[in-house]
Amino acid sequence: MTQQSASRRNFIATGLAAVAGLSVFPSAFGTPVRPADKIRLGIIGTGSRGAGLATLIREMPDYELVACCDIIPENLQKGLSLAAKNAKGYADYRKLLDDKSIDAVVIATPLYLHYPMAVAALQAGKHIYLEKSMTYDIPQAIDLVKKVKASGLVFQIGYQYRYYGLYHRVKEIMKENWLGKITHFECQYNRNSNWRFPVKDPKMERAINWRMYREYCGGPLSELCAHEIDVVNYLTDSRPVKVVGLGGINYWKDGRDTYDNIRTVYDYPNGVKASVTSVLSNAYNGYSIRILGDKATVEILRDKALIYPETINNAKGTVDGVTGATIAVTTQGKGVEVKFGKPGEAQLEPTVFALKDFAECVRNKKEPISNVETGRDGSIAIHMGNAAADTETVQLWKPEYSA
Repeated sequence: MTQQSASRRNFIATGLAAVAGLSVFPSAFGTPVRPADKIRLGIIGTGSRGAGLATLIREMPDYELVACCDIIPENLQKGLSLAAKNAKGYADYRKLLDDKSIDAVVIATPLYLHYPMAVAALQAGKHIYLEKSMTYDIPQAIDLVKKVKASGLVFQIGYQYRYYGLYHRVKEIMKENWLGKITHFECQYNRNSNWRFPVKDPKMERAINWRMYREYCGGPLSELCAHEIDVVNYLTDSRPVKVVGLGGINYWKDGRDTYDNIRTVYDYPNGVKASVTSVLSNAYNGYSIRILGDKATVEILRDKALIYPETINNAKGTVDGVTGATIAVTTQGKGVEVKFGKPGEAQLEPTVFALKDFAECVRNKKEPISNVETGRDGSIAIHMGNAAADTETVQLWKPEYSA
């Protein structure tokens, strides 16, 4: 382990010692937020995602961003440049949590930090918006459910597509039987890049390019495909029962130990299969989810969806010397775009809808749509997929995962 890595681990170990043994929280933790008040917010982690969230929050009347925390000075300064005037900056997240005037925190740090930071924030009585995926491992996911439920605090996971009208409409289409009997989901999140950020100081390599290392995250499955696994869970109102998978480091031979490609197949109730793929050496179609029914297919892209009706009465003819073969064996014609949203409604970044709902939940003590239990299900599915690829064995959902 590098010196930098060891220091980061020691930093977290100290924080964990402070929250060790906490299994019961006061039921009315946190300062009530009146409907007319802005929610005083702190962001822990102001790297690429955290700064992106701060950019959105700056334009939202629900919040006042009063504190930022990051161990990398450039990231911290970026966050503060997007925060309210006189916002405080911290290198130690525990000092931010000590500020009793802060109502809620956004945690947008590397995955391995999610659990200790979330537990510390609960102890401090803060409502939490935690970026996906929820936890580094399965025991953390199970334990965090217990701690959140004991806290009485709002806890939301950053799966913003649960709040996006496009996915609401697709779910309606499924319930209205436009697609017929649904048997398969085909999900991919592909890129053609090494997924690295530039590093000025070699000692900061692992701190900046944490996605490359299993010590810090689960690679493409936890950092990219997590959204699609959560979408399948949301659209089917279920979770997988088992998974198989294959992965490897076959293209980017640069010292990483997280996969640069992974292919998994999740088995859901009633035999529905969901393939989930990420390839970092080809970006064709990038982000895509296809839902296959016996009447039609829906293809979900970044900001739109297309529906392709199945052609049942295909013409017959001679194909490859076979008389009477079906000439058209694939879906025919162009897809029809799925309309969603209200007329005249602004098309906003999906994260804005998620942040708006977080504010409403904090003010009205509501449980978020993307909550600790749905977050648990997503995290466990991710870990099952990686374990399936690592061991080349079937991984089963165990009863204790959802006890």
